[in-house]
Amino acid sequence: MKTLLLPSGRSIPVLGQGTWAMGENPARKRQEADALRLGMDLGMTLIDTAEMYGEGAAEEVVGAALAGRRAQAFVVSKVYPHNADRRGVQAACERSLARLGTDHLDLYLLHWRGAVPLAETLEGFAALKLAGKILDYGVSNFDLADMREAAGLPGGAAIAANQVLYNLARRGPAWDLLPWCRAHGVPLMAYSPLESSAAEQASMLGAPALHAVAARHQASAAQIALAWLLRQDGVVVIPKAVQPAHVRANRAALDIVLDAQDLADLDAAFAPPRRATPLDMR
Repeated sequence: MKTLLLPSGRSIPVLGQGTWAMGENPARKRQEADALRLGMDLGMTLIDTAEMYGEGAAEEVVGAALAGRRAQAFVVSKVYPHNADRRGVQAACERSLARLGTDHLDLYLLHWRGAVPLAETLEGFAALKLAGKILDYGVSNFDLADMREAAGLPGGAAIAANQVLYNLARRGPAWDLLPWCRAHGVPLMAYSPLESSAAEQASMLGAPALHAVAARHQASAAQIALAWLLRQDGVVVIPKAVQPAHVRANRAALDIVLDAQDLADLDAAFAPPRRATPLDMR
């Protein structure tokens, strides 16, 4: 699996697995854990989750998937903003670790900015890192102004990643946020790489240009959308899948090489940003 370097010098896989909405239906938990294990078997050892997902239920699914193979995985979780004060982040992390059945996280993110001062959250993250509870920390849903502010605070230079909504249909981060992150060696983690709702997915994946490119590569529209993200320097992609065929298709997207004509056709269908725009969020 291709990897990127974090500011700490540790590596992060460029293709992983998301867990949004996992664990919410108890009858599907075993299937979801099996899907995550299959993904790990295929090299997608990065698993992204959050205490918000099912109020911890997704972390429990990840914990089941990690049983007996924690050392193979790169585990990411996220803390609610209202839990991100000095003491709160410590307690939230301990709860996540218990649900995940592990003694450390590879990467711990602030899910989005809230009322707690960012400097206080960074102080809490630094304490967790010193204690060995987390190996790296970062942020999520931070725009360029947020990143600049965070970088100037104590502990800000150690921010290891920024997870944002980024895909073919939502290219705003490419205007200013992604270039800044690249310049500072901070990977951008693209969540909802295939959109979220059924209507949004149908709109993006139904584009004729996307299907034309997919036909040239004997691939699906979803695989081309993932390949478009994966070809970009400094980007980590975390699609979610539960069906085995979907898991395998996501992994196969990493092997697709898009050429100049492919990229031109996609640019014509999904216009690149021409100015700074507010960051989309889910």
